[in-house]
Amino acid sequence: MRPQGLPDFIRAVPKAELHLHIEGTLEPELMFRLAKRNKRKLRFKSAAEVRKAYAFAGLQSFLDIYYEGAAVLIEEEDFYDLAAAYFKRAAADNVRHAEIFFDPQAHTSRGVPFATVIGGIRRALVDAEATLGMTSRLILSFLRHLDEADAAATLDTALPFRDWITGVGLDSSELGHPPEKFRTVFARARALGLRCVAHAGEEGPPAYIWGALDALRVERIDHGNRCLEDAALVDRLVARRMPLTLCPLSNLKLKVVPDMAAHPLPGMLARGLLVTINSDDPAYFGGYINENFKAVAAGERLSANDVRQLAKNSFTASFLSAADQARWIAAIDRVAA
Repeated sequence: MRPQGLPDFIRAVPKAELHLHIEGTLEPELMFRLAKRNKRKLRFKSAAEVRKAYAFAGLQSFLDIYYEGAAVLIEEEDFYDLAAAYFKRAAADNVRHAEIFFDPQAHTSRGVPFATVIGGIRRALVDAEATLGMTSRLILSFLRHLDEADAAATLDTALPFRDWITGVGLDSSELGHPPEKFRTVFARARALGLRCVAHAGEEGPPAYIWGALDALRVERIDHGNRCLEDAALVDRLVARRMPLTLCPLSNLKLKVVPDMAAHPLPGMLARGLLVTINSDDPAYFGGYINENFKAVAAGERLSANDVRQLAKNSFTASFLSAADQARWIAAIDRVAA
């Protein structure tokens, strides 16, 4: 495929998104509509002013405004509108399957019932499959800056909705909150049949990736950029075919990398790591999944074969059945041909 055809190929290829925080898809325009609907006052005067505030010094400065924005989500319809907007946007990027995180503790701590949160998101998931043909899974993410007892209480609250939840994850402020802190609640989640993933190695050191593997026994590492600092860890990740859900524009916006030319993804792909491209919190980081692909590909850093492999990796790393994974991988090959 000619280099000038690569953006078209990126648009055309089916893909799965595996690292997406639904609260991070709250576009400023929707934020203002929900604030007005719920009679909540924002400190910003316009959507443009909100976007201007998205100059982050690092993960924590992003999280501060992220949680502030989430405060407009109050009623079930708010969560439905939020998720429905994401699915419409993702479908336009030819995302055919999404495994999305939601942060119930960010809402229950404000007095919003768990049932309200999951009820709205679940309706949007069902409607997206019916109207867009897009499948999805829901991953309950524990906030790591809170203690394990809070996470355990959240898991208890989620039990009546167990059939709607595929897995559990771990996100929020990484430094100072190693995976081992949540060993017990993850063991309980596994016993309930939930799949396990965790953010590790974004800001935290390679030791956090080891901890996610050994203490939490995860099936995917979210981010994982810093694995490259530990050769033995890279060897283990390659040998186990452990998926890494990388988020390039997020890494750029949060200063994990100084510029996109320095992003390690192409090198990680070349070393045999099972890497995927995702958008993380696209409303805050300036790009949904196709923009992330194109940002990495700029300067001919990705070939068409690389894009095809990354798309295949996204389904291989998903929690879809083996038959569904194979079906989508075959579809990718048809598009490539």
